[in-house]
Amino acid sequence: MAKDLYEVLGVSKNATEDEIKKAFRRRARELHPDVNKAADAEDQFKELNEAYDVLSDPGKRAQYDRFGTVPGAAGGGSPYGGGGYVDFEDLFGGGFGMGDIFSSFFGGGGRQAQRREGRDMGVGLRVTLEEVAAGAKKEIVYDRLAPCPDCDGTGLGPDGHEVTCPECGGQGRVVTVQHTFLGDMQTATTCKTCGGTGRSVENPCPECEGQGRVPDRQRVTVEVPVGIRDSQQLRLSGFGEAGLQGAAPGDLIVTVRVQPHEFFERDGDSLHARANVSIVQATLGAEIEIDGIFEDEKVQVRIPEGCQNEQVVRVKGHGMPKFRSESRGDLFVHVNVVVPKKVTKKQRELLEQLAADMGEDVPDARTPLQKLRDAFQ
Repeated sequence: MAKDLYEVLGVSKNATEDEIKKAFRRRARELHPDVNKAADAEDQFKELNEAYDVLSDPGKRAQYDRFGTVPGAAGGGSPYGGGGYVDFEDLFGGGFGMGDIFSSFFGGGGRQAQRREGRDMGVGLRVTLEEVAAGAKKEIVYDRLAPCPDCDGTGLGPDGHEVTCPECGGQGRVVTVQHTFLGDMQTATTCKTCGGTGRSVENPCPECEGQGRVPDRQRVTVEVPVGIRDSQQLRLSGFGEAGLQGAAPGDLIVTVRVQPHEFFERDGDSLHARANVSIVQATLGAEIEIDGIFEDEKVQVRIPEGCQNEQVVRVKGHGMPKFRSESRGDLFVHVNVVVPKKVTKKQRELLEQLAADMGEDVPDARTPLQKLRDAFQ
């Protein structure tokens, strides 16, 4: 962050959120490698994007204004804020960022056949097992082609209106005839003027260049349902790519990624955990207390008399809350019988007496010096 971020965007320190967005889009059109052929265009666009990452986020902007830097920004960590980690590997079916969003935007001005409806977008949202148990609201931030705020997504500027494309006559295709020695050959290609839509805009919106959509950073709150499974998907209608000139938008598909837990292992609606007990507790039976999946939840586990190592004790109703249900699964506690590495003289005598009563032959592992010391004691 050697350069002033406001200077990179070309705005004042008092710029509003809307002014920052418009300045970013204006500068991005100038610096994007698709339109700027300068040798350092890619570096300049990256610098611009990093500046926007900070100044478009209220929290990061406040920290930058106060300290002049933001930990994790400008090359350090993910630039995407919010309450949940977002994996963009599925976005548009493969790794889109703001640079790719702009590439899609530049490709929508009639250079190629353009679908009118917006595409679905997909992101992966990482959540903890505790958040799945209790339910959670997570804010995610992602880039998309959003409806243009200046023209409300119509693509029309002041006194603008949509007309039949004069180049193709509304067909969306242009037929060319080539004269060859074999005869006339006809070739149909997508109309470059209207991009295959058959319609063009007179006096288009200057902000979106008649598309009705602009590259933007979107914030959306996702409600994580109680009991949702790993890899289940949530569909947010209308939060995908905006359609061309007011056409239907796509959806945002959020794939939930439940992170491994340090203590519990989930199996459907059941939870598995490990608990240590002493040889006395395992032999005589005991009641122990372990932490549950909910905050401050304590679970009483009854260890049966004669419990063996790796034996599983079932505690009904203390597993994961079931998806769209009021009930819970069960908790399975895997018992680990802990054998002490050292015992006192009194404890050893008691164990030796127990071994004798049970008819077990236990060799005396004490050294002659230990036996002499015990005798004096």
